[in-house]
Amino acid sequence: MSHVDSPPSQTCVGCAGGIAAPMPFSMAFQPIVDLGAGRVRAYEALVRGPHSEPAATVLAQLTPTNVYAFDQAARVRAIELAAQLGIAERNASVSINFKPGAMYRPQSCVRPTLAAARRTGFPPDRIVFELTEDERVGDFAFLREIFEVYRANRFSTAIDDFGAGYAGLTLLAEYQPDWVKLDMALVRGLDGDAARRAIVAAVVGMCGALGVGLIAEGVETRAELDALRSLGVTVFQGYLFARPAFERLPDVAL
Repeated sequence: MSHVDSPPSQTCVGCAGGIAAPMPFSMAFQPIVDLGAGRVRAYEALVRGPHSEPAATVLAQLTPTNVYAFDQAARVRAIELAAQLGIAERNASVSINFKPGAMYRPQSCVRPTLAAARRTGFPPDRIVFELTEDERVGDFAFLREIFEVYRANRFSTAIDDFGAGYAGLTLLAEYQPDWVKLDMALVRGLDGDAARRAIVAAVVGMCGALGVGLIAEGVETRAELDALRSLGVTVFQGYLFARPAFERLPDVAL
């Protein structure tokens, strides 16, 4: 996708015409664990093919003409499954990725999400939207509008893959979300890398000063976990705790 410079001028024709998925897909769920509280804080909904095929098989079918319908359908599917699986009853949230370039007018584009939450009885304050960083965000005012619409509708927000690609300090300076997800490239081998430890320590301090929660994703080894905990990180996601499970909630090693 091209970078996000400004919101398209066209109206949300996708909302008016429905949000049928442009291709078959479903979701797997991976827990985000809070070791400080000793519980699962959220489950991230991860795109999969209809028979648990990798996300790449679905995402490879996206085009500029179908990305809006897919983005909307993915939100609805994630909420429907989250309700079926009883995520809110577990005192947890569902975390859903979103592409800012797939939104035309935030106040209108959020309506299918709200309708899905009402229809399924899933609480809006148990929904977290993660900004994916696979596209450049050039129009921070438009992104701020998206985040403010989410917050006004009781959704939480997160910046995914912080420290890699486009999800950097400028983005965080423009908008402070509820959560920042530390990119796994900074986590990998952290226990044996003084430079990575110094960077993560700085991010921990920065998030604390801004009042933003920090999640370390991609944690795979006990050594990485111990190093992160020694730096003050308490919320984690990764294979060390559970692999994603297709259309169900996996057992979690706390």
